[in-house]
Amino acid sequence: MPKLSQFRKGEKVQFLGGIGTVRNFQLEAGSWTYAVEMAMGPEPEMGRIGYETTVLLDEADLVTQL
Repeated sequence: MPKLSQFRKGEKVQFLGGIGTVRNFQLEAGSWTYAVEMAMGPEPEMGRIGYETTVLLDEADLVTQL
């Protein structure tokens, strides 16, 4: 029986590269992988061209943001 995921969609998390929001997750080879959308920084003077970065991270790389 696979273990339950530690994080849920919409949950704020921290990782080595910054902070973000869990957008999706799935079980792969017995461990959970999460698509985390990084938090948007201040808008640059020239404006925004597209969306911010989404990264794929293993469950061990994430902690709940306090």
